[in-house]
Amino acid sequence: MMIFSPFERMMALRYLRARRQEGFISIITFISLLGIMLGVATLIIVMSVMNGFRAELYQQVIGLNGHMNVFSYQGPMTEYEDVAARIRQLPGVVNVNASIEGQGLVTGRGSPRGVMVRGITPDAFRTKPILSTHIIKGGLEEFGGTNVAIGYRLASMLGANVGDTITLISPQGRASAFGMSPRYATFTIVAIYNVGMYTFDANYIFMPLDTAQAFYRLTDRVNALEVFAKSIDDISAVKREIVESEQGAVRVLDWKEQNASFTNALEVEKNTMFLILSLMTGIASLNIISGLYMLVSSKSRDIAIMRTMGATRGMVLRIFVMTGASIGIIGTLLGLGLGIAFAENIDAIKQLLEKMSGAELFSAEIYFFTRLPAIVNYSEVTQVTLMALSLSFLATLYPAWRASKLDPVEALRYE
Repeated sequence: MMIFSPFERMMALRYLRARRQEGFISIITFISLLGIMLGVATLIIVMSVMNGFRAELYQQVIGLNGHMNVFSYQGPMTEYEDVAARIRQLPGVVNVNASIEGQGLVTGRGSPRGVMVRGITPDAFRTKPILSTHIIKGGLEEFGGTNVAIGYRLASMLGANVGDTITLISPQGRASAFGMSPRYATFTIVAIYNVGMYTFDANYIFMPLDTAQAFYRLTDRVNALEVFAKSIDDISAVKREIVESEQGAVRVLDWKEQNASFTNALEVEKNTMFLILSLMTGIASLNIISGLYMLVSSKSRDIAIMRTMGATRGMVLRIFVMTGASIGIIGTLLGLGLGIAFAENIDAIKQLLEKMSGAELFSAEIYFFTRLPAIVNYSEVTQVTLMALSLSFLATLYPAWRASKLDPVEALRYE
């Protein structure tokens, strides 16, 4: 372990405070410190936002679609109640819900809009916390028959409210003497929800399962079974058990497979951003080399005098290592504090910037979420901190080594 003497600490602190005639060196030192601070802070903020996006996506997708879905190879699933009953008996399974999903064209007071319709039982709707706990208008007491629930963004687009009726047109027409005519039905809105995910808030209508079966002509059939496992870690084992219990007659897709484009994109983006921002921190650390190298050149006379007064090469080495490392440590700690503070309050900062600029910085239509999520992972913060400190320390070694190798006789000869 390197131990710094009081003399070494005093000299390192003195060199950190450049004099007036050494102003350019102090500017380089300040730029180095600022670069490391911004690099560490940006890395923490970006990684936290990526973690928030991933956690929010996982929570929303699993809460709305289940850990996995079971499909029939023959199309709509018949005798689904028997299949659901068998799956419920499997260890690791918490719940199984039948569901129907189809497209439609909805009209209200506003312009027509294409939507996705999902049919689930009233009990299944109530047992989905992400839906049942985010009802902002109306309630689930009357969810049944021709009563439906829609997202608040869709309600705004249609100019509809609780108690209003909407008309839903099916893509499956009705044969008549004059050819195919559209099939439509009228439904009453009894609940408006806000789950915080643009896709569902703006495009989905939830209706009772039996009503959806009648509307899409799927009597006694469903599209899929939603399966909820006890833990997200049990998904692979539960998938195998389902396939084995149904003797391979069903196809099982977990939430990662159904949302592979999202999960893969997030993972690739996170790794790429970590690499790019790490390079940014590394480049900032390189400024320490140039700053220290110039400091060594300007302090060659001081170094020669210290050597003639008994200072060893090791002492000179430690003085300049401490000088450069102090820049890295201070910059890293400032970046650490700034990054965590910014990440913990990023949504409030975003709202403040939007008010000041009058522009929407985080569009739900593009990013799918209505708020900017961020989760600080302190193990990642530790990795970032150690990386920045290591780069800063390594950047000090060559200039400090050059200072320790300076010949005092040669240095004083040309002064």
